[in-house]
Amino acid sequence: MNNVKVIMSVFIMVTALAFPVAATSSESGGLAGFKVSKQFQGEKLKRVVQKMVAPPNFPIHEQVVTENKIVQVRLVIEEKEVEVSPGAFMWQMTFNGTAPGPMIVAHEGDYIELTLVNPTSNTLLHNIDLHAFTGAMGGGLLTEVAPGQEVTVRFKATKAGTFVYHCAPGGAMIPWHVVSGMNGAITILPKDGLKDKDGNRISYDKAYYIGGQDFYLPKDEQGNYKRFSAPVMGMADMLATMKTLTPTHLPFNGVVGAMTGANALNAKVGDTLLIVHSQANRQAYPHLIGGHGNYVWETGSFNDAPATNQETWSIAAGAAGAAIYTFKQPGIYAYVSHNLIEAILMGSIAHFQVTGEWNNDLQQQLVAPRAIK
Repeated sequence: MNNVKVIMSVFIMVTALAFPVAATSSESGGLAGFKVSKQFQGEKLKRVVQKMVAPPNFPIHEQVVTENKIVQVRLVIEEKEVEVSPGAFMWQMTFNGTAPGPMIVAHEGDYIELTLVNPTSNTLLHNIDLHAFTGAMGGGLLTEVAPGQEVTVRFKATKAGTFVYHCAPGGAMIPWHVVSGMNGAITILPKDGLKDKDGNRISYDKAYYIGGQDFYLPKDEQGNYKRFSAPVMGMADMLATMKTLTPTHLPFNGVVGAMTGANALNAKVGDTLLIVHSQANRQAYPHLIGGHGNYVWETGSFNDAPATNQETWSIAAGAAGAAIYTFKQPGIYAYVSHNLIEAILMGSIAHFQVTGEWNNDLQQQLVAPRAIK
């Protein structure tokens, strides 16, 4: 481990030289070299500490509000080894220990006060680029933290929608950190709630978050997945695998089977669900087998009218989207990326376990399987 620590120290030093922490003005909190006009007037706004929860869950939140607030969020970076499928181990870089990181929820016009913590147990420089952030590389220039540091930033939610966030420390570090699991999503709801094209309010009973990951695990000469003692020890091999643009795993929520079988997402007949789906680095094609996208914001912009009655939609690389569906029939529903190779062979699948009474007007087996007469 001593050799690993030496390599880590050199690596952090080289990274810091190549991508120096942006100088800030201690008085204003802005980037050095820029005159700052004091425009923030939210000192008297109510403060709410948002309790982070692991995906696929959403934090507790209101769908409709009348007043804006300051939402306080704390994200702790964790570098951890994870078995993403049987016998396949990788070092994941995570926000709060999960890939994707936790969902953040606020409303248009709110301020998000985010504290990013990089514990001394970590080995690498990290930051956060939020696609909902306006200016300064999405917050990336204001949030660079080495192990043993933390930083707090505030930004205003100027646009309603659902957006990706990810680590972006510069150069090759950006894709390496992102495809190592260091990504998540933030949802900014309109203050008066979601609406259809006619302005009618759309509400939901539950919200779930699905984050598609593309992992690139190196193999040895015998075709076995390699295992490394620390993140940086596998960086060169992983970058070589990444350059093939051919992922080895495409799980939803960090581990193959994270939301299938006993881990299925729960609902009941009559429940209306909001499903937010993010793709930090690679596109996906969501399809709910046995259901539909009653309302779909494919690009995540809630101020635009949703598409309706979609069978399959697209989530672009580096984007998040949302869909609404009301379950009408019990049973297992598979939510897949409808490149079925990705879904069945590489892990892009989740299950909804829906309880309730069967409606034989919607579906009924008239004759059970029998020998041909």
